[in-house]
Amino acid sequence: MQIHQLKSPRQKQKKIIGRGGKKGTYSGHGIKGQNARSGKRKRPAVRDLIGKIPKLRGVPSSRYKKQGVKQFKAIYKIVNLDILEKKFEEGEVVTPASLLEKKLVNRIEGKIPRVKILGRGELKKRLTFKDVEMSETVKKISNSPA
Repeated sequence: MQIHQLKSPRQKQKKIIGRGGKKGTYSGHGIKGQNARSGKRKRPAVRDLIGKIPKLRGVPSSRYKKQGVKQFKAIYKIVNLDILEKKFEEGEVVTPASLLEKKLVNRIEGKIPRVKILGRGELKKRLTFKDVEMSETVKKISNSPA
């Protein structure tokens, strides 16, 4: 076999679909409809999702539940009086930072959480509360002298 007798392998030509050429009247696009038009770009699905999200400011959070949007409600970590009785000494200050330090609450998304004190149990020590929310029963206990 000589070099002039070798034939290179033939590559299949890519099917070109357009308006001209020898593909017939519709050139592989079919008749009418979105797919037959020039441009032939589909509407992106993201556009539909954006349209479903409410655009009004101050809409009550209950309306967002259908769309699965994150709630804007404040999240509180709850601590009861019986836990404070065990973990804190007489005269200490109870703040979200001190509760975090004693590992009674965890961080929320890397931030010190809001804390609410509830009235389960008894508190016999005198503690000072700062920057924490309190239930009505705890407010009554903390105002009365021990």
